[in-house]
Amino acid sequence: MFVPSWYEQETDGRGITVWRMRHAHGGGLSQVYRDVTLVTALDPDTSERVDETAWTGFATSSSTQPSLMAGMLEDLAVLDGHRVLEVGTGTGYNTALLCARLGDRRVYSVDIDPALVGAARTRLARLGHAPSLVAGDGQDGHPSGGPFDRIIATCSVPRIPAAWIAQTRPGGLIVADLDCGVEGGLVRLTVEPDGTARGHFTRTAGRFMPARTSATSYPSTERAPYAPETLTRPTAVGAAQIRSEYGFRLLLALSLTDAELVYHLDDSGAMSLQLQTPDGSWARSPLADATDRPATVTYGGTAELWQRVEETWTWWTGQDRPDQTRYGVTREPDGRMYAWHAPTGRHWQLRA
Repeated sequence: MFVPSWYEQETDGRGITVWRMRHAHGGGLSQVYRDVTLVTALDPDTSERVDETAWTGFATSSSTQPSLMAGMLEDLAVLDGHRVLEVGTGTGYNTALLCARLGDRRVYSVDIDPALVGAARTRLARLGHAPSLVAGDGQDGHPSGGPFDRIIATCSVPRIPAAWIAQTRPGGLIVADLDCGVEGGLVRLTVEPDGTARGHFTRTAGRFMPARTSATSYPSTERAPYAPETLTRPTAVGAAQIRSEYGFRLLLALSLTDAELVYHLDDSGAMSLQLQTPDGSWARSPLADATDRPATVTYGGTAELWQRVEETWTWWTGQDRPDQTRYGVTREPDGRMYAWHAPTGRHWQLRA
């Protein structure tokens, strides 16, 4: 009902990575019911049709991995009589789950894309559900629908919007994906009477597409040119450790708020994990470093960037490698946000 078609990435005969459209009818029903995220919409500004059923471009909407949604709904802890706002209607499937639990009159959902909202409304109506659906910027919440006992967001945000705090009753919960830059994760925050929101990263781990202010596309990002290559040297922490340790990546994000983590492909086809900052500094560690010798890092610009990675690794391993649940998050009434490590009380100011 909610995912009649979706896109899967593949490499076509010319070696181009494309999004191939799949359909639930004609034997594809079992594919819909896998425990995976299914991409359901592409950015029209970047997508280009390359054959009858395939496009290039960036994904803008998806049907979330069912086990992830189940975990988030459990973290949301809804009770009879609760009013819930869902930010990110998407296909409408999660909206239907909330309607089945709470009744249509207590479920509100918002999505930036009017076409997605219209399609979700039609699908829900076919099942006899009529929640309040609106098209708009989910970071503004649903001003005419509040206050809410619970807010759940299926898009990532760099900070918890003031509108969500204002539209949540004291004692109410917000479950959302907090994008901290290098990494992020799901947080569960309780809103206090003075407007403070406080909580932790959840045991449920997962990431979502960023919230956007355009119905169809993401804004482009301007970056300074990469600094010239400076040096290659051994390092105690390389791409393998960063890729395999979610708790460490999250700590890196808290420590290096202006950095981002990307994949880098050089002219020979070798892949590296690259950390980069807006001033053009970068540092990369090869994914194919041999396991019988130290990992290496190559950098351009300031040497401090990877030194901070190594210092963060030393602290993290010295604290017995805490997972995400050991980090708390607080949003003050004035909008300032910081994370903290529960056992030591160490704080990190989150990006503005």
